Amino acid sequence: MSVDPLRPSAESSWGAAAAVAASLDPRPVALIRLAALAHNLRTAREAGLDVVDRGALEADAWGHGADIVERAVSSAGLAWVRSGREGVLGGERLFGLPGSSGRPVMALTGRVITTKLLRRGEGVSYGYTFRAPSDTTVALITGGYGQGVVRQLGNQAAVRVHGRAAPIVGRVAMDVCVVDLGPQGAVPPGAPAVFFGDPDEGEPSLGSWTAATGLGADEIVAIVGVRARRETA
Repeated sequence: MSVDPLRPSAESSWGAAAAVAASLDPRPVALIRLAALAHNLRTAREAGLDVVDRGALEADAWGHGADIVERAVSSAGLAWVRSGREGVLGGERLFGLPGSSGRPVMALTGRVITTKLLRRGEGVSYGYTFRAPSDTTVALITGGYGQGVVRQLGNQAAVRVHGRAAPIVGRVAMDVCVVDLGPQGAVPPGAPAVFFGDPDEGEPSLGSWTAATGLGADEIVAIVGVRARRETA
């Protein structure tokens, strides 16, 4: 038997769980960490970079919120300039994207809707691109391709749930995805799931998304920041 989390006719609780998710705000949270943004501005200024490339404000500040970023830059005493010349703080370092020296400013988090025991050989999601090699526990997580958790991440990337890596398994749906928690991995509904954030804090790196999708980090955060529910911390 194969288990489909998105079809109410499936012989499981997944259809009901998906209906519950649809009745709530399905969007994951794009968390903008103001301390990381302030750190990146401070260290840039200490390094002699006292102007910021205005291109960092494009696409709503690459999904980080132009108003948020403008206030932070103003508070740090830096000016804006429309230039790609050297000596200018660019968006990669400002937002802490992979390959830069900045701290990641954006983290993407979802939450566990429900968990279920998946028996060996059972599959999940449309097309059953994943079948459990052994008995395991899987969780339905808020966040799908409608909110920037792009389809290419299925069977390619992992989230962090309760301090452990949980691979995304099967195809990513519009508002939800499924992760493998392992045989002893049951967690309560509402538990946070981190899609990407600060690797120094043990969170998955945005770099794993670029590797899995072929998209640039700037493209990913811009998509996520527009489609997810943005909050600051």
